[in-house]
Amino acid sequence: MSLYLFFKSLHLIAVISWMAGLLYLPRIFVYHSEADHDSQRKIFKTMERKLYNYIMMPAMLISWLFGILLIQSLGFDVLFELWMQIKTVAVVILTYYHFTLGKYLNDFAKDNNQKTSKFFRIYNEIPTIILIVVIFVVIFKPI
Repeated sequence: MSLYLFFKSLHLIAVISWMAGLLYLPRIFVYHSEADHDSQRKIFKTMERKLYNYIMMPAMLISWLFGILLIQSLGFDVLFELWMQIKTVAVVILTYYHFTLGKYLNDFAKDNNQKTSKFFRIYNEIPTIILIVVIFVVIFKPI
């Protein structure tokens, strides 16, 4: 088995895990922002913290690590190809999105959330759109 395919497999596993968290955490925020009882809010805080710290953060870091190793395996000239530039911008946006979720997580942890459940329902669509763009760009590799 080539090192490239090994890196690619680990990259895909990490990306799938990261995307699952990026899609699920805002959904938890929806329910958290609608929670009426302190006991419910306490459960949501635990779920959010564990998802972000134990699944999403490692998955994001591993996605970046193996993504960089894949670029190195292909040769850094791939960074000059349009598809890779689009993918890189999309991944940077996803990373920014990830850290904004961390900010909202901290707001909920401090009982200082200012966003509505409707906001989180809409905000939850961003990673889906980016995922679609990345998949089409990587598969079709536009020039």
